[in-house]
Amino acid sequence: MHYRLLGHSGLEVSEIGLGSWLTYSGGVEAQVARDCVFRALDCGINFIDTANVYGQGAAESLLGEVLAEVPRDSYVLATKLYFPMSDTDRGLSRQQVLKQIDASLARLKTDYVDLYQCHRYDEDTPLEETMQALGEVVASGKARAIGFSEWSPAQISAALALDDAPRFTSSQPQYSMLWRAPEREVMPLCQANGIGQVVWSPLAQGVLTGKYRPGQAPPDDSRAANPAMNQFMGRLRQETLLEAVQALRGIADAAGLSMAQLALAWVLRQENVSSAIIGASRPDQVSDNARAAGVTLGADLLDAVDQCLAEVAHQEP
Repeated sequence: MHYRLLGHSGLEVSEIGLGSWLTYSGGVEAQVARDCVFRALDCGINFIDTANVYGQGAAESLLGEVLAEVPRDSYVLATKLYFPMSDTDRGLSRQQVLKQIDASLARLKTDYVDLYQCHRYDEDTPLEETMQALGEVVASGKARAIGFSEWSPAQISAALALDDAPRFTSSQPQYSMLWRAPEREVMPLCQANGIGQVVWSPLAQGVLTGKYRPGQAPPDDSRAANPAMNQFMGRLRQETLLEAVQALRGIADAAGLSMAQLALAWVLRQENVSSAIIGASRPDQVSDNARAAGVTLGADLLDAVDQCLAEVAHQEP
């Protein structure tokens, strides 16, 4: 495994990270989820990402049970808050920041997280209040660093402009061969300010593995065939998009890579990307994905990828 610094934090994270969005919040049975986590650790993956809202605490609870079996300093743990946890618990107010960090730590069975992230921007809470509360969490030792997910350039800039506010370490945007919008503004802005990217859905929910073929039903054991995990796939199942993705198979074969490894290495070509978060549902997927770390893609290969996906890759912010 290869490792990169996460922004200015000093945290070293594995180039491949393990996520728990739809998988370990109920889409994958508990024993398989445990096996995936242990396989990740065996592969050298040290960055594990979750959120309080994943399964309404279920993902955090599962990770808490599993990670209690390994030394705390052997992994970098990240969680998030913002989305509703009840009819009255949501957002980024000071009350919620302080309440939700304690609830997350209890489920995760740890005294601190390495990274505490704002899952979205809260339009209903003054930014100054949110940043002050995040500073309190860091000062208390309950989080080592802070980050955000899917904030706009204007929102990021507003946080950076605040005096005496804690500094963000990480940004978590959706980013893949098929979703390139962060390249235009978010990544340059973050790189200029010491903020690293820990990107989600680098495999476009499995579509970039090539497992979904045009005109065919999804494999029985795939995310697209699982009602607990397929509700956000939308445009990713369009026939023209699936046809374009299949054209990547020859590029991957020529490079001696699986299609998943090609997609992950493509994301990691960006120096501002600290880690690509995978959502593996089987241990063998974890092992295959982990082998993308350290892979360098040549200019001709990158041009070939662009040509294949020119008509289907989303470029706009």
